[in-house]
Parts: sequence; C-alpha cells; structure tokens
Amino acid sequence: MSGDKPDLQDDTLTDIDEETAEPPNFKVLLHNDDYTPKAFVVEILLAVFNKSLEDATRLMWHVHKNRIGVCGIYPFEVAETKIAQVTELARENGFPLKLTLEEE
Repeated sequence: MSGDKPDLQDDTLTDIDEETAEPPNFKVLLHNDDYTPKAFVVEILLAVFNKSLEDATRLMWHVHKNRIGVCGIYPFEVAETKIAQVTELARENGFPLKLTLEEE
C-alpha cells in the first residue's frame, strides 16, 4: 500500500535543506600612528565602540605596541559607519587616525 502513493515529504525536505548564508561580518582595525594621542584613542574606543575604560586602555596599548588591533566585529554597514564616525572626529581634532575593514 505505501508504494501506491508518491512520498512528497522527501522532496520537500531536500528543497528546504539548503542553508541560507549569513552575511559576512567585518573586523574594524585600528592602526597606530605617531601623532594621535593615546588619550584620544581611548576616548574614541569608549564613545564609538562602547568599550569599558579598562578594555579601551588595554586595546590602545595593544595597538601602540603591535601597530594594529581589532576594535570590534560588525556587519558591513555598522563597521563602515563606525569608521566614518571615528575618521570625522579624528580629522576635526587634527589627527590622522586610521581604521580599516577586514572580512572576518
């Protein structure tokens, strides 16, 4: 009897089984320079990246010693907006602070 009717459930499961890929996230990278004051970098990390004072200070020192560090990982539009905010604040204050994106 079970052979009389086609099993539609198997076909449906194979169609649904395909996964939808999540959009990629991007690392916001902070680059060291010899002009931007450490205090300004900490303020940016507090204000734009919502770091605690301890985390912001730790990251600032990491970037100072290693020339680069990750501020956060975000969807593309969020990462792009944060970079634009920081770049604008840095330029308004006369600093060449540089941030870049890298796909995670």
